[in-house]
Amino acid sequence: MSHIRDFSYSMIYRSRAQIVSKMLESAKDLNGVTKTRIMYEAYLSYVQLREYLSVLIENGLLEYAAHTRTYKITPKGIEYLELFEQTKAMGNI
Repeated sequence: MSHIRDFSYSMIYRSRAQIVSKMLESAKDLNGVTKTRIMYEAYLSYVQLREYLSVLIENGLLEYAAHTRTYKITPKGIEYLELFEQTKAMGNI
């Protein structure tokens, strides 16, 4: 039962960097992913998802393909993930 409590605690107190990294991880699929998939994999509400998606697209970390209505990580997004993982490995996150 404590692992459930630990999980919900960690989901409540995530940093923006952690949320962004989770969203980018879920968008690594070569065929692109739907916003629903990103929302569920990153544990976000729809309101949070819309806010973060617009910021990630605006900053070139994600791209949106209107014809398939899917999102894909960009090279800049991959670079962000690599830097995030390096920072995490140093124990700073």
